[in-house]
Amino acid sequence: MRLKFPTRLSRLLADPFAFQQQILSGLESPFGSDQPDRGQGSPARRLVEVTGFGRNPGNLRMLEYVPPRPAGKAMPLVVVLHGCMQNAADFDQASGWTALARQHGFAVLYPEQKPSNNSNLCFNWFRPSQVTRDRGELGSIREMIAFASERHSIDADRVFVMGLSAGGAMAAALLATYPDLFGAGTIVAGLPFGSARDAMSALHVMQNPVQHTPDEWAQFVHHVSPDAVNFPAVSIWHGAADQVVAIGNAEASLSQWLALHGLDWAQAKDDRRNGATRKRWQDSRGRTIVELVTLDDFGHGLPVRATRANRNPSNETERFMLPAPVSAPEAMVHSWRLDQR
Repeated sequence: MRLKFPTRLSRLLADPFAFQQQILSGLESPFGSDQPDRGQGSPARRLVEVTGFGRNPGNLRMLEYVPPRPAGKAMPLVVVLHGCMQNAADFDQASGWTALARQHGFAVLYPEQKPSNNSNLCFNWFRPSQVTRDRGELGSIREMIAFASERHSIDADRVFVMGLSAGGAMAAALLATYPDLFGAGTIVAGLPFGSARDAMSALHVMQNPVQHTPDEWAQFVHHVSPDAVNFPAVSIWHGAADQVVAIGNAEASLSQWLALHGLDWAQAKDDRRNGATRKRWQDSRGRTIVELVTLDDFGHGLPVRATRANRNPSNETERFMLPAPVSAPEAMVHSWRLDQR
């Protein structure tokens, strides 16, 4: 595949297929710097970079925010995975995760892609070598979690992960490969685990979701986690008007996790509010184990509350932070009970 220099998103978004080609074109960039260009309008640093956290087989950066915490008290951890053409600092500024962490007392961990791995800063979720247990980018993220957990007295039962787009697909890979590590996870505008094995199939499946039975989807996970008995709760968010990653991928993710939890589509409880439809499946104790949130007339991005009306995005990250009646990060904080100390 020929490498291309990045094109302005304002042009790419007018042609979703061109956008798909662009974000996957930067598979290996021997000329890329490992330091993303954050520009003069970058937010003040609130995240701290951590080095020496392990072997780092995927050559990723680790950034974190850890709020003050009473001595001897373990805190939850949220792992946040950015999408293509994004970086940790801008994603954090636009999504509000650090502000939520400061308010509610949990730590935030940001793995960050390097241009030398992917010139468009996509996590390589479609490469088997990068999403194999303890190898590649997946192995690096696992090491980050272990390092942060040891340094900051993290509550092992309250580790969560969320990701957007390519980050959502990588979140799915983490949940599938390390199901015992996470209490819950959220896949936003992402894809199911096992949906692609190389760049070309990834490009295809983004607009043409793979058709598998629920059991076949579940087998992708059982293959990498054969001894797993329990699986984390999973929330899937997708825009009904997403022109980059077809909503059929959310339905495929739903099939995968319903099968893993032994749940049936007919068991869903539906509710609708603020332009969103929520389907949820509960266990015998009334806890939501799997949910699908579909947003009307919503494109490709993370639903966040509009803070400044009629304001143009100041960087590429903000183009995928879309104003909505419901904030996905705030909803996750509530769902994961991070607002209950």
